[in-house]
Amino acid sequence: QVQLVESGGGLVQAGESLKLSCAASGRTFRSRAMGWFRQAPGKEREFVAAINWSDSRTYYADSVKGRFTISRDNAKNTVYLQMNNLKPEDTAVYYCAASYPIRPYSTDYREYDYWGQGTQVTVSS
Repeated sequence: QVQLVESGGGLVQAGESLKLSCAASGRTFRSRAMGWFRQAPGKEREFVAAINWSDSRTYYADSVKGRFTISRDNAKNTVYLQMNNLKPEDTAVYYCAASYPIRPYSTDYREYDYWGQGTQVTVSS
């Protein structure tokens, strides 16, 4: 069983930064790829970024590449999403997710086993 708790969301202006955190419980964090997804009102859930469990390789959606950085601290059971140069179109509820154990990272939400409750990010223009 893995529980995920996101924090760090908020209201910012365009061009500003936010850092999201996702704290995980359980002993299998180290063996799970972690991902961030987002969902805006009226839109489908969208992949944002993911980080591998074995080598911390990262992958990003084209819309955030160069602006967002995903990282993980296995000692703290935490994954982060640093978001720079935020844009109004980044406004959404952001969710972190843990993949099934010993699986590579994926952009497909069906490859993720556990989800956090979400944290709201609002970017004003």
